[in-house]
Amino acid sequence: MVSSLFYLLLFLFFFPQHNLAQNNGRVATSTSLTATDETTPWFSPSGDFAFGFQKLQDKDQFLLCIWYAKIQEKTIVWHANISNPVPRGSRLQLDSQNGLILSDTQGNTIWRTDMVFGNIDHGFMNDTGNFVIMGNDSADPLWESFRNPTDTLLPSQTLERGSFLVSQRSEANFSQGRFYLRMVDNGNLVLVTKSVPSNSDDDDEYYNSETSDKANVTNSGDKLVFEENGMMYILKRNNQRQFLTNGSIPSASTNYHRVTLNFGGVLTHYYRSRSSNDSGWNILWAQPDNICFNIFSRGAGACGYNNVCNLGTNKRPVCNCPEGYSLVDPNDTYGNCKPDSAVSCDDVARGSPEDLYSFITVRDTDWPMSDLQKISPSTEQDCQSFCLNDCFCAVAIYRSDSCWKKKLPLWNGRIDTSLNAKAFIKRRKNGVPPLSPGLPNPGSPQSKNWRNWAVVSSTLLGSSVLVNVLFVGVLCWGFFHIYKKKAKTFRPTSHVADSICHSFTYKELVEATTDFKEELGRGAFGIVYKGVMPIGSRNVVAVKKLDRVAHEAEKEFMTEVNVISQTHHKNLVRLLGYCNEGPHRLLVYEYMSNGTLASYLFGDQKPTWSQRTKVAMGIARGLAYLHEECSTQIIHCDIKPQNILLDDYYIARISDFGLSKLLMINQSRTLTDIRGTRGYVAPEWFRNSQVTVKVDVYSFGVLLLEIITCRKSLENEESYGPEAILTDWVLDCFHDGKLEALVETDTEALNDKKQLERFVMVGIWCIQEDSTMRPTMRKVTQMLEGSVEVTTPPCPYTFSTTI
Repeated sequence: MVSSLFYLLLFLFFFPQHNLAQNNGRVATSTSLTATDETTPWFSPSGDFAFGFQKLQDKDQFLLCIWYAKIQEKTIVWHANISNPVPRGSRLQLDSQNGLILSDTQGNTIWRTDMVFGNIDHGFMNDTGNFVIMGNDSADPLWESFRNPTDTLLPSQTLERGSFLVSQRSEANFSQGRFYLRMVDNGNLVLVTKSVPSNSDDDDEYYNSETSDKANVTNSGDKLVFEENGMMYILKRNNQRQFLTNGSIPSASTNYHRVTLNFGGVLTHYYRSRSSNDSGWNILWAQPDNICFNIFSRGAGACGYNNVCNLGTNKRPVCNCPEGYSLVDPNDTYGNCKPDSAVSCDDVARGSPEDLYSFITVRDTDWPMSDLQKISPSTEQDCQSFCLNDCFCAVAIYRSDSCWKKKLPLWNGRIDTSLNAKAFIKRRKNGVPPLSPGLPNPGSPQSKNWRNWAVVSSTLLGSSVLVNVLFVGVLCWGFFHIYKKKAKTFRPTSHVADSICHSFTYKELVEATTDFKEELGRGAFGIVYKGVMPIGSRNVVAVKKLDRVAHEAEKEFMTEVNVISQTHHKNLVRLLGYCNEGPHRLLVYEYMSNGTLASYLFGDQKPTWSQRTKVAMGIARGLAYLHEECSTQIIHCDIKPQNILLDDYYIARISDFGLSKLLMINQSRTLTDIRGTRGYVAPEWFRNSQVTVKVDVYSFGVLLLEIITCRKSLENEESYGPEAILTDWVLDCFHDGKLEALVETDTEALNDKKQLERFVMVGIWCIQEDSTMRPTMRKVTQMLEGSVEVTTPPCPYTFSTTI
């Protein structure tokens, strides 16, 4: 007995990496890992891969991930999709009912495996790098990391249609970046970039496999396959293959292989020796071959705005701000650059351009998508002169006897030695101060008035002390009067970060709405009126008069306006301006010509199935943006069809977001602190529990079922009987296999029963009473798109009463 214990202790001393809760890759339920320096991860049987916490360099923070365990770099191949790393002491547990759950030191859930509930037998860390969760009665995994990839594919992994990889933000930032590898439903494999990840309509494509065949669908791509031998190809639906890998491939038995979408946007196949620890990763192939030369039609390019791209030795972009510019974020070399000295049309009255500006000359640099004007023929001197005398020109490019004037922001910047070009970067001369926003332009009426006062005052100075005092007083009054007039004419918008958001006087909005004559609608925050004023893309606006915001809440009002003004998404109603004058709080929005979703859904003529699914997708994307992609997270708290508006093209736009904090407490809450509208309110409002973005997920679930059925969430019980509560009726139809009852005679929906079932199941997942079981809006978007499998949802009611 003593000798056995001795040998056990000796084994643990020499092999501290061995985890007793893990048996040859197998992880038992209830096993947990804690984010510390000493915690042993879960190893695969061969020890090639490990699953656990990696401490980030120079930080006391950890990343939940899978990595190569036998190489010095510990290269990460998968990580939990969370915005920020977790603090020391965070805990990962394999729960027997819910799968993997990552929680912080206070026990709050940070991340979990989606749609994994009940009957879990064990987890397993495979030698392929795939972590799987196995059920008691299923041969197929309930969840696997291979089905939820981040930025890397490993041998034996596939990328199905509708699935994607997404790059990380930067080398040290593991949050989602802006580059995607997508296997599109039509069969094409594409590389895209987008500024708003959840909005798939805004993809900016820079590679396409061209494996879609409209004439013969069976000849279209089905999935991307990464074979165990390192070969990668697109498998078509007729089992034909289109290879991405050309030439010989280093043996997979002696080399590790991975394909990673780098944070710079380059998809790269890497390999390295399994035996040598100092060989490093080698490149087998990369796509695109030179990302700096790819034209991005809607984005900044491989590097940020005003930045310049040059291809590095590893085929990844190297970004540098041009001379006269510096990084907006010093920690993000791939980000945007800002001019060190502004070029402004307000400088025109201050002197000649030659006195104010000079040029920095840079060779072989161009921004091909930022043209203001092309002048041909032109000399080099004329090119400089053209730009110098154009206050909108920031850079001039001269080559081949032609001149291109460029405007800010500059995009798709790159170095191209084949151009034989010169770039003249315009900058303010040393010693010429920028125009102060607090002083009038020279030559302006205010400036002339100021000079007049100065002449008068200087003439009268010295006559007597009393006279001096009098005239100094008059001088101060004149100064105040002039600048008061100026401020009235040019109201500052410094309260709001986005200069597009205008500040209006109450009188201007009274005139714009003809004394608030035409009412468009009423809501929780006040009345909306139609107005006419020259702002935005059209003259018609919607003016919301907030009658339930506390008069003393000026600071809170401006804070929320600042947050709202910085949101930009095609599925949100855009804020154009505001009024914060005395007791008046008003917001000016884009005018939505097609009214509310409520009138669209519940009117006499129902929208088609394709129209309804398009609306649902748009709302989901807009909510995902509010929850995960804004600089400040926004919880709507009142998602319902009356708060969804439709533009000229019937694109769904979410309204009233960001306003819940502005409601006066005594008017916006009941005794249970509930916000929202009956029929759409999440159960946690009634339980005095923490309210998160999941309240919006619940409301969206109810709304989605309304969109599917064209039925209100609550109907008259006398007319509808047991079908009066929409969620209960949908659940009954789903469990009884009678989905056709939900859409009645809608042949378009019935002909696409697979999509109908998917949408219904997503709706049921969203209305789960346990908020932790609801998916995120990003996951909802993916499920509606079909890029993520939707499993059968459990009954949402876990309590004896329902809401």
